[in-house]
Amino acid sequence: MSFLSALCQSYVAEYGELPKVECYAGQLNQVFMNLLANAIDALEESNQELQRSLEDMEAHPNRIAIKTELSSDRKFAVIGIKDNGIGMTEEVRQKVFDHLFTTKGVGKGTGLGLAIVHQIVVDKHAGTIEVKSRPGEGAEFAIAIPIEIASQ
Repeated sequence: MSFLSALCQSYVAEYGELPKVECYAGQLNQVFMNLLANAIDALEESNQELQRSLEDMEAHPNRIAIKTELSSDRKFAVIGIKDNGIGMTEEVRQKVFDHLFTTKGVGKGTGLGLAIVHQIVVDKHAGTIEVKSRPGEGAEFAIAIPIEIASQ
């Protein structure tokens, strides 16, 4: 059993075939860990807010899905991470990558995680990151990283 599958009832991995990607692997690992940690937090918060019963959790299990694929122009590796947690309002979604912005309680969040994610993806890798979310419907992050680092 993987670490992730132990934390949520349903973990879906749909890995497409990707070529080797020129990147800063350690930094991208930090990106994925921050996004997965936030997804897990959202699932835990959803469980607490809804005071879900065992029957409800079995009928609608916590879910994290990870998908990788090559962009249609074959220039980007595209990674999607989606959860079925509490979701975000539009106001929160627009601020989610801002430095020091957090929705977590005192002592639980620094407001640095997603700001760092944005910096690594956009500034360090010349990629893009988008988030789609609605309250009660979870959140989906889509990252696109160029296959080759642009020559300087």
